[in-house]
Amino acid sequence: MIWRRSLQLRVVAVTLTLSALALGATGVFVSHQVASGLFNERFNQLQGDAMNGLNNVKATFASLETGGERDQVWTDVRQTLEAHAHQGASGERAFVLALLPGSETMYVPSIASPGLTTGTVPFELTEAVRDGAGIYWQSISYVVDNERVPGLAFGTRVTLPPGADYGLYWIYDLSSVQETLDFFHRTVLLAGILLLVVIGLIAWYTTRLVVGPVSNAAAVSEKLASGRLEERMEVRGEDEVARLGNSFNHMASSLQDQIVQLATLSQMQQRFVSDVSHELRTPLTTVAMAAEVLHDAKNDFDPVNRRSAELLYREVERFGILLSDLLEISRFDAGAAALDADDLDLRPVVQRVLETAQPHAAQAGAELRLHGPAKLVVQMDARRVERVLRNLVMNAVEHSEGRPIDVTIGGNDSAVAVSVRDHGIGMSTEQVTHVFDRFWRADPARNRTTGGSGLGLSIAMEDTRLHGGWLQAWGEPGGGSCFLLTLPRRLGGTIAESPLPLSPPRELGSGEALR
Repeated sequence: MIWRRSLQLRVVAVTLTLSALALGATGVFVSHQVASGLFNERFNQLQGDAMNGLNNVKATFASLETGGERDQVWTDVRQTLEAHAHQGASGERAFVLALLPGSETMYVPSIASPGLTTGTVPFELTEAVRDGAGIYWQSISYVVDNERVPGLAFGTRVTLPPGADYGLYWIYDLSSVQETLDFFHRTVLLAGILLLVVIGLIAWYTTRLVVGPVSNAAAVSEKLASGRLEERMEVRGEDEVARLGNSFNHMASSLQDQIVQLATLSQMQQRFVSDVSHELRTPLTTVAMAAEVLHDAKNDFDPVNRRSAELLYREVERFGILLSDLLEISRFDAGAAALDADDLDLRPVVQRVLETAQPHAAQAGAELRLHGPAKLVVQMDARRVERVLRNLVMNAVEHSEGRPIDVTIGGNDSAVAVSVRDHGIGMSTEQVTHVFDRFWRADPARNRTTGGSGLGLSIAMEDTRLHGGWLQAWGEPGGGSCFLLTLPRRLGGTIAESPLPLSPPRELGSGEALR
């Protein structure tokens, strides 16, 4: 998502949001102050005008003859209102003369300026005029030419012949004040938008000055991680960012030198191991042949020489195994290892491994037991899988302490698995984390009967990786250990989960036993 990946976008967006909130709050405050100032100024002008006008009309109405004729009273009232409505000091004003609630119409009906009705006056103002003798006011809004406009209404109570009470109201149009305020709002809004644009450009440019080198550093880091060790940051100026770029480039150069040195050393080491292993094969073959001859003739020797012949034969044999493991490791390191895979049944492979390990298990007093289905087809390199299982089974025999060893096979839609479970000395959590390291032994000082070079499990892990599978270990001190090999059904396939558990129960049910 671009929002999460772009720091510059987030900084600009946050800056604009906070600026908009600040400008909005300032605009609301200023608008309120301006509106209050305009209203108060206009109100002070209209209040004096309304008081003078209402008092003059009220005095004129008081001078009308109480016993006058009805038509004459009506004519005098209408002429007086029309005359005063056009004499406002602050512009034209409208009038409403409405009979107050509780009074009876006698000579004069309720009247109003053109476009107004008695409903223009709010009920609250009518109530105040009826109950008091002073001049009262209220802000109103009313319709003029199908458009609602703001206004002010001032009212007082008057008495008309022959003694009826009316409410007399002056209605002032505040459209000019509203237009001034609207113009101010439009101006402030336009200025705010322009200011936000300017702030956004400033934030974008300022952020770019900082984020640009960081983005460049991230891009160069990704290229370095992909193996392009010659990539460097572009440095400009002498500021803090430039010093950061120089430091980054210096670090990259140092890492490049160290990686090149390590790669060269690794290549030399691999070449050394490979060359030495190949060079040792010929003399080792000669020594092995001589040791075999001596071993065959050991019965003719005295006890000391007989023991020496046996030790020589056994150690030469172990040396041959170590040499083969070193050659295999060198092929893995050189990337020359390849699979010769085919669709095969896994169970016969497991059975061959168990038959090979049976003499060693019998010597150790351990029983080999096989569990699982009769057939389990998987695409694999049989030679490499057999080597993995042989390492696991021989390792279990070595550490079984004479207890049974359970070998279980199983499968699901995506994978097949083989678990090798012994009930011997077991492993601690720390030992489990190192069990696949090269030349690592759980107890180097302990003299095991079939102890190898410490490369068997490392080679097993490499063979498993070639198949795209998993090789996992579990152990418990005194409770035995379990190694679980999981392979995909098809090479290149994905393993959803292993068909077998990594930490099985201590005792399994009865199964096929190899005796």
